[in-house]
Amino acid sequence: MTVTDAQTAAVLGGPGQLLADEDVVAFIHEQLAGAGLDGRSVCVIVPDATRSCPLPLLLRAVHDAVTGRVSRLTVLVALGTHAEMSAEELRIHLGGEYAVLNHEWWKPETFVELGTISADKVAEISGGLLHESVPVRLNRAVVEHDVALVVGPVFPHEVVGFSGGNKYFFPGVAGQEVIDLSHWLGALITSADIIGTPGITPVRALINEAAALIPAEKLALSVVAQSGTNALHAVAFGDTASSWRAAAAVSAETHVRYLDEPVRRVVSLMPPRYQDIWTAAKGFYKVEPIVADGGEVILYAPHVTQLAAMHPEIEQIGYHCRDYFLGQWEKFRDLHWGVLAHSTHLRGAGTWDPLTGERCRVTVTLATAIPEPVVRTANLNYLNPATFDLPTYESDPNTLVLPNAGEILHRLR
Repeated sequence: MTVTDAQTAAVLGGPGQLLADEDVVAFIHEQLAGAGLDGRSVCVIVPDATRSCPLPLLLRAVHDAVTGRVSRLTVLVALGTHAEMSAEELRIHLGGEYAVLNHEWWKPETFVELGTISADKVAEISGGLLHESVPVRLNRAVVEHDVALVVGPVFPHEVVGFSGGNKYFFPGVAGQEVIDLSHWLGALITSADIIGTPGITPVRALINEAAALIPAEKLALSVVAQSGTNALHAVAFGDTASSWRAAAAVSAETHVRYLDEPVRRVVSLMPPRYQDIWTAAKGFYKVEPIVADGGEVILYAPHVTQLAAMHPEIEQIGYHCRDYFLGQWEKFRDLHWGVLAHSTHLRGAGTWDPLTGERCRVTVTLATAIPEPVVRTANLNYLNPATFDLPTYESDPNTLVLPNAGEILHRLR
């Protein structure tokens, strides 16, 4: 059944429901028919392959709903700072041939500057954690269309609370400045404290402030996917704020698993959509809250050969807790804050002081194809994937084994 909330988001489905494809398609056609798109150009912003949802179904429904009505339709892949997708990868990912652009974040000509968020505003949003002005740059394809239509999933997220909505603009198709500032703000709050937090977190507020500068009309088809399948629990349509809010409410009831007590060890079996540790680290983010002090998280990803394909500097910086960087800020402040944030998110909670050094709450072990010297130099523990014994871990009462890790958040009651 379709319902409408007070903030104009139309919602199909809900927690515990699984939607039929034909109902999803009919809902999308119905919503876009009344969205005032006739004669206008539309930029459809979609996730890359690190996010799971039935994107071919959704994109085909959008395409069929607006063909002959809009003046131009362009698909833009929100890479953030992930690796470029090849033409064949895009064809498979999107489910067909479209006028499609990668977000070429490595090219300065990709961007237009929309304005600046003042240092005082950043301080207000961050509760005083940061006092830095930030220029807001965005992929010009968004600005050069009348309508920006976000199509993608909502999951608990380590930087912003819940993904989706305006996050597809920032960091999805944004310049480095907002990416760095927003991710470092999340790191200062810490992943464990912000992940799965409902409502407008400080990072979400910063993203919304940047999105307010976008001249295009901002709409969204926000979906809540059943993790590990192509099924959908819910679809919400409206502006990027109301659509996200409705989907995040469903995700909070769908993508969070509660445990009664902490576990000593978690083994996260990482699916192939995560091609490096930069993305596979979600297998740690989503379980850190349930691991006992002194416990361990093993990321089993034998297909992964690199820490970060697009950010090799992480091999030199390594993985450290937040206080390691804050305690030596003059040494690290001129590096990309987004890289520092990724480092803290994977290493988790810990302390540092000049005398005793760094002490992290949880051991992080990689069972991957990354060479052992690289892993250990990066301040992580190493396990040879060839000797990884899954049945032994599965039979251990102190170990929780998670297939298809990286999407479901685990918390203590």
